[in-house]
Amino acid sequence: MIILRSVLFNTLFYANLIIRMIVLTPIYFLMPRKAAYAIPKAWAKSSTWLMEKIVGTTFEVEGLENIPKGSFIFAPKHQSFWDTFALLPYLDDPVYILKRELMWIPLFGWYAGKQRMIPVDRSARGKVMFDVLKRTREELATGRQLIIYPEGTRRPPGAEPVYKYGIARMYRDLGIPVVSVAMHPGLFWPRRTFRKYPGHLKVRVLPPIEPGLDPDVFFARLIEETEKASDQLLVETIAENPHLPIPPTAAQRLAEISKTKPVTAAV
Repeated sequence: MIILRSVLFNTLFYANLIIRMIVLTPIYFLMPRKAAYAIPKAWAKSSTWLMEKIVGTTFEVEGLENIPKGSFIFAPKHQSFWDTFALLPYLDDPVYILKRELMWIPLFGWYAGKQRMIPVDRSARGKVMFDVLKRTREELATGRQLIIYPEGTRRPPGAEPVYKYGIARMYRDLGIPVVSVAMHPGLFWPRRTFRKYPGHLKVRVLPPIEPGLDPDVFFARLIEETEKASDQLLVETIAENPHLPIPPTAAQRLAEISKTKPVTAAV
C-alpha cells in the first residue's frame, strides 16, 4: 500500500502543480505581486491536503507565536522537498535566495520572477554577492521574510549537522531576527526516493534570536538551539510513529541520544 499510495500521490502532486501553473498563469500575472502570492500558497495547502488524504501524513506547527512581525530570517532544517513549500502559508511575504538556474525553468522561473526571488550564481564572489545582499536589503525593507536553509542542502534525519557560516554573515549584515525551525519531514518524505510514509509530523518554530550578537556567538547559539530541538523532536517523532522506517543516520543519532545500543536501521 505504501508503494501504491506513493505513486498516486506523486502523480497527483505534480499534476496539481503543473495544471495550476498553466491554468492560473493569466490571473497570477495580472494580480499585484503580493496578492498573487495567494496562488502558490493555495497550491502549498492543496499539496499538504493531498498528502494527508492519500498518504495519511498529517502535520502541526508549534510555536507560531514565535514568528515576529515584519522582516526576519526564517531558518528551517532542510531534509525534504516538503519543507520547501509546506510552511509558505505561515509567512506573510517570504522571499528566497535561489540558484539562478532555477529561474530558467519555464513557468516556475516566471512565477519566481514575479515574486522577486533573488537568483545567485553559487560559484560567484565579490560584486555578485554584494549585489545579492543589496537586492536582499531592498526586499526586506518592504517587510518581507527571507528564507535561508542554514545547512544549504538537504540532509537526512539525524545526520551530523553541517551549518554554513553564510547565515551568520547575513545576520550581521541585515540586522534582523533569525527564527530557526526544527522538524523531520525526511522521515515521511525522504530524499532520493518516491516513497512517502503516513504518520504525524511536528514542526517546531523556536523563539527568535534577536539582532546584535557577535556573528560567532550567534552561529554557535543557532546550531545549539536548533539541534537540541531537533534531537527532542526526533525522539518524539519516532516514539509517536513507531511504524516509520528509521534511516541509518536517525538510528545512530537516537543511539547517541539514549546512550543505549543502536536502534535497528531500515535497509
